[in-house]
Amino acid sequence: MTKRYGLIGSGMMGQEHLRNIALIEGAEVVAFFEPDEGMAQASQSLVPKARRMSSLEALLAADLDALVIASPNHCHAEQLTAIAQHSDLPVLVEKPLCVNPEQADRLSALAADRHWWVAMEYRYMPPVAELIRQVRQGVIGDLHMLTIREHRFPFLHKVNHWNRFNANSGGTLVEKCCHFFDLMRLILQSNPIRVMATGGQAVNHLDEQYPEGRPDILDHAYVLVDFESGQKACLELSMFSEGSEYQEAISVVGSSGKIEALVPGPGRFWMADRPAPLPKVVLSPRATQAPVEIQTPVDDQLLAAGDHNGSTYYQHEGFYNSLSGGPIEVSFEDGLWAVRMGLAAQQSIATGQAITLQ
Repeated sequence: MTKRYGLIGSGMMGQEHLRNIALIEGAEVVAFFEPDEGMAQASQSLVPKARRMSSLEALLAADLDALVIASPNHCHAEQLTAIAQHSDLPVLVEKPLCVNPEQADRLSALAADRHWWVAMEYRYMPPVAELIRQVRQGVIGDLHMLTIREHRFPFLHKVNHWNRFNANSGGTLVEKCCHFFDLMRLILQSNPIRVMATGGQAVNHLDEQYPEGRPDILDHAYVLVDFESGQKACLELSMFSEGSEYQEAISVVGSSGKIEALVPGPGRFWMADRPAPLPKVVLSPRATQAPVEIQTPVDDQLLAAGDHNGSTYYQHEGFYNSLSGGPIEVSFEDGLWAVRMGLAAQQSIATGQAITLQ
């Protein structure tokens, strides 16, 4: 039986969800809510049979099996609260789960026993998934150090420039880097105890002006994280490095060697006169001192469906399976920890102090 989806927010990321849900056999978006006329028209062209609803309340009154939230970050907590009051439908909610501590506390009081899956699609990028699989198999021994580098393009333009301000997005280290804090916990299998960060706004958005003022989001940062296990992790972010061959590089060092995942940026941004680099994993054992490359190609149809190296499809495959009793692979608690870590990093930059997490 086909699972009927409702979509809340069908802007740039919402449309990526629409394209990927269309690839899942047995899933169909039958209704969506999008207040922006231009984005709504673009979405309707992707799902011509779906009904455009006039409000969230109207969407919740429809006959649905699941919901996907892809609205601006600051809307997530309010929309999840409304859903919890009117429905027990399974929800896939885009990251970040929320944007401030008050929202986190409010959602925590609602989340028990709910089918809420947080959209942390970077877990599902084929080279990242392969790195995690190899680490689980013990190929590099006991884990001690994890480094994540993202050198990428600046924030794109979004409806009503919502992503230009910390109050709406949670800040760059929440909006963008919650993915990487999630990966740290997932790979190291431990919770953070201390976050130290430095960063700033050096290049991007300095000449932009909106009714709310000049954008206040960071465009670069270093973040150090200590974990309960004694393991250590580092994030290096630059959002003015769109010329990089690989957008993400994840390196895990263990007692027996090192393993790296290398992920190219979105194909639509790659230089037209050069082929995009292939995603891959590089295993470097200490014993042989001979690196081994593992290619992790992505199907062209999946690459065309979004900007995340095919991961949005694999994420939706897992969410669809969860509707029939499969596991929730990215839990509310996972999403909450990622936000907590991002907020702590933002606070560390603002105060110049290390932040202890409870």
